[in-house]
Amino acid sequence: MSLGAEVAAHLPFLRRYARALTGSQATGDAFVQATLEAALADEDLANSLRGGRVPLYRAFNKVWSSAYLEPGVDQGELGQHEAAAQDQLNKITPLNRQALLLTTVEDFTPAEASAIMGIAEADVRTLVQEAVEEIDRETTTSVLIIEDEPLISMQLEDLVQSLGHEICGTAATRTQAQKIVAERTPGLVLADIQLADGSSGLDAVDDILAIDSVPVIFITAYPERLLTGDRPEPTYLVTKPFQEDTVRAAISQALFFGSSHPLN
Repeated sequence: MSLGAEVAAHLPFLRRYARALTGSQATGDAFVQATLEAALADEDLANSLRGGRVPLYRAFNKVWSSAYLEPGVDQGELGQHEAAAQDQLNKITPLNRQALLLTTVEDFTPAEASAIMGIAEADVRTLVQEAVEEIDRETTTSVLIIEDEPLISMQLEDLVQSLGHEICGTAATRTQAQKIVAERTPGLVLADIQLADGSSGLDAVDDILAIDSVPVIFITAYPERLLTGDRPEPTYLVTKPFQEDTVRAAISQALFFGSSHPLN
């Protein structure tokens, strides 16, 4: 397999990680693009990308870390949401969130995350634990679940409530979601994309966002179809079947960045 084909196979998932890390499609995709441009300009870096996702994420991490640590970044060139996201990252511990996202959303082992981040495996485990503790301190909110599979909906309900949040309502169709939101606007939405009656979770979310700006996490069995970078796409995506820690991390990120439009 050529290097280009090997890298291309992993790009949708690197975009997912970059967007969750930065809280923005535009900013996350820009860091991915910067990583690819750096590889094109450096033959040694390009060759280092062979061998699966770990080398690619490690290269991305170097680009992101150097930009994050750069004190002279001109935020005047960023959009309002991107600047707000960067301000938030400057206030907390990004390494904790990085470790959590790598080991939950991206499903790397602590050893792989260690190689990506360039720190000891024990430090990765410590960072993840600290991130979980930080999540537990998040402000509680009301959550709307849009999901047409009853067992998954119940699983999400239990998880959301275990994190201290309340359920605003559950909906299996766009129409049901509209009825719930008409009575109460949620503070967070967990939405499947393909719903029971053939309606779209994307359309249901658009209905909600027409009323108020609410953080949204989309859940789908085919995330790569929504991570091409060719159009406005969701910032927060969870892949089915999911691990509860993955949803937990996504909820933390979405609430951390606040009520930003999920299609940036």
